Amino acid sequence: MKIPFSPPDITEQEAQEVSAALLSGWITTGPRTKEFERQIAKFCESDMAVCQNSATACLESILRILDIGPGDEIITSSYTYTATASPVCHVGARLVLVDTKPDSYEMDYEQLAAAINEHTKVVIPVDIGGVPCDYNEIYRIVEDKRHLFKPANALQEAIGHLIVVDDAAHAFGASWHGKKIGSVSDFTSFSFHAVKNFTTAEGGALTWKPINGIDDNWLYQQFQLNSLHGQSKDALSRTQLGSWEYDILTPAYKSNMTDLTAAIGLVQMKRYPAMLKRRKELIERYNQELTGLNLQLHEHFNSEHISSAHLYQVRLLGYEESNRNDVIVKMAERGVACNVHFKPLPMMTAYKKLGFDISNYPNAYNQFKNEITLPLYSKLTDEQIEYIIKNFKEVI
Repeated sequence: MKIPFSPPDITEQEAQEVSAALLSGWITTGPRTKEFERQIAKFCESDMAVCQNSATACLESILRILDIGPGDEIITSSYTYTATASPVCHVGARLVLVDTKPDSYEMDYEQLAAAINEHTKVVIPVDIGGVPCDYNEIYRIVEDKRHLFKPANALQEAIGHLIVVDDAAHAFGASWHGKKIGSVSDFTSFSFHAVKNFTTAEGGALTWKPINGIDDNWLYQQFQLNSLHGQSKDALSRTQLGSWEYDILTPAYKSNMTDLTAAIGLVQMKRYPAMLKRRKELIERYNQELTGLNLQLHEHFNSEHISSAHLYQVRLLGYEESNRNDVIVKMAERGVACNVHFKPLPMMTAYKKLGFDISNYPNAYNQFKNEITLPLYSKLTDEQIEYIIKNFKEVI
């Protein structure tokens, strides 16, 4: 049996909708993208949403709308993928990485609090595996450090505190204390990449909480300008009779979503509740078979949060990095593709060059050295998951 790690769940329905988009004459940003944004906002219990071509573009556009740049500091976890941190570098702000809590995928909140100073503008928590961070603790720290926040513009002043930008690349469909991720943090960025629960092949979306004194439509327009060259009208607006005229208001970027990718997303929205249900069933099966072994399992469902069930992460307690890697090889020999989430940023060449050293992040390294991610996706069959479990038990 050959079991891939994370193939996309795409059906004939998505193919038909993409074909309809192709034949409609609208293949770039158009009516399907706008409808997709409306559905995302409703799903996330947010007033508005903006679609772009990746979660990375979404995260960077949030920082740019906030006018974050040189002289500002942004704090995030050392235990994440580069897409969390690279936008910080793109806008010229100083990247500050904190260690994780012991035996946790979440950042150490005591270290977060200690790292905040008058230059800190943003904190980026990361919902790894689709499991929400402790937003009660994050916002407690934000409130406690409010006196250090020095707003640099009207938008920052309207928010009035250290800005929480959730990297929810894994967490579309998750919830925290009954509130959907997308309506919990000040801003939220989602990924719809091919390996995610919910995919548009490439793509992402962002949402935000209402901000006192800031008009949502104005903010939506700022994101549109940022993603379309700073052009005052998008192509859809310019189709109105006699409405060819436009202006370039700022030399901005090009990161808009197309109607072809939105077409996939519109069908995925219809199918997503069933896909999430299947992922929960698979996690429950894994937990049933693996609980009680010398493993640490990531808790996806409890009274505080409901995960989007994106990754099934297992820590092989007592294992070192080389032993963990052997397990991955042996599983591959048996036809099962596994992965690791994540190699901490201070171990990567780009971040070493920025001065980060993994020796300063011992908890993140200990979390990484024995972590293995087993296949988890909605197309996984009962027969396949039983095969994975049987072979994983034998290998370890």
